[in-house]
Amino acid sequence: MIFNHEIAASPMTTTDHNLSSDVELVKKLPIVPLLLDVVCRTTGMGFVAVARVTQDRWIACSVLDKISFGLTPGGELDVESTLCHEIRQHREPVIIDHVEKDDRYCNHHTPAQYGFQSYISFPIFLKNGKFFGTLCAIDPKPARLNNPETIGMFKLFTDLISFHLQAEEKLATTESQLREELKNAELREQFIAILGHDLRNPATAVSNGAELLLRMPLDNKAASLAAMIKNSSRRMLGLIENILDFAKGHLGSGISLNCRHTNQLEKTLQHVIAEISSGQTSGLIKADFNLSREIFCDEHRIAQLFSNLMTNAFVHGSRNSPIIVRGATGESKFTLSVSNAGSKIPPAAIDHLFKPFTRGDFRPGQQGLGLGLYISSAIAHAHQGMLSVVSTDEATTFTFEMPLK
Repeated sequence: MIFNHEIAASPMTTTDHNLSSDVELVKKLPIVPLLLDVVCRTTGMGFVAVARVTQDRWIACSVLDKISFGLTPGGELDVESTLCHEIRQHREPVIIDHVEKDDRYCNHHTPAQYGFQSYISFPIFLKNGKFFGTLCAIDPKPARLNNPETIGMFKLFTDLISFHLQAEEKLATTESQLREELKNAELREQFIAILGHDLRNPATAVSNGAELLLRMPLDNKAASLAAMIKNSSRRMLGLIENILDFAKGHLGSGISLNCRHTNQLEKTLQHVIAEISSGQTSGLIKADFNLSREIFCDEHRIAQLFSNLMTNAFVHGSRNSPIIVRGATGESKFTLSVSNAGSKIPPAAIDHLFKPFTRGDFRPGQQGLGLGLYISSAIAHAHQGMLSVVSTDEATTFTFEMPLK
């Protein structure tokens, strides 16, 4: 059969990247050739195609041609010469059993130009409602198409094509996001390395230098300056360590632990109390420890968690009431709590306490990055435990619990 039409059968040379991507997307769908084959076998039609149709383009995405129509994937037809152009406008299917007996299409230019007698085309809509193109079939002989079985099949197949197009687009988007995330991961690792080396090392050098100056014979003014440098550098190191831990916990591979069995944790906690107390001008600490069992943990990280809770208690607690510290080992868990009197934390604020960069109302000179409780919570989770808070009008208590085994 020779058809009276002209086809741009050469590969598509469009510069429209989005349109080209749509065509390639359909060509990649393994289900489409199967659907076209079913249409041919069921209807007896000799040519079936999925077409991408726009206002000014008709491009074949996938084709099954058993009647030498001459159109291949990537080939184009003059869009205004097709019935698909009209379908794009009125968004309804067109079904013709026999052109010569069809009052509407017997004198239509499209059947005359392409020489077909039977035709069926259903619109393909994306899930967002946008018109994509058509699933269409033609044949030079009449066919029985306008029946519930064929109409239902075309509705089902166009829905399947739409579903798979959406799935492929999501997959392509996910792969693109994954590639971008891998690039971001490299940047995160570089960021962590910079924090760990390029910032921490010079701050440590400043702190060590101030420590050496304080060991020398200095007048009162020089000694005061050296002490200020030492305290400021220690604060800088603390901020750097918090940012580093945040980067590892939130952006990197998580808080790292160096766990071992220890029965010296009480001594470590007492050292933290002494260190925190030495930097405070007021406030009393009452500690009650009953650590009768060996604990498997990272002592340095537990001390860091405890130091953050103690500092938090000094900053927000009442200066006229003591800070109560309790630590105990039970049958199956280790518990450590820090309690202070002061203003009740609003329930809405409690929901955000353990999020990064969350701060309460600090007293002058006590501002921070808002990472302490976040890092403490991350340390608790790294130990397979948890950090919780209960706040009443009488006291606010932070409690860390972790399993002993």
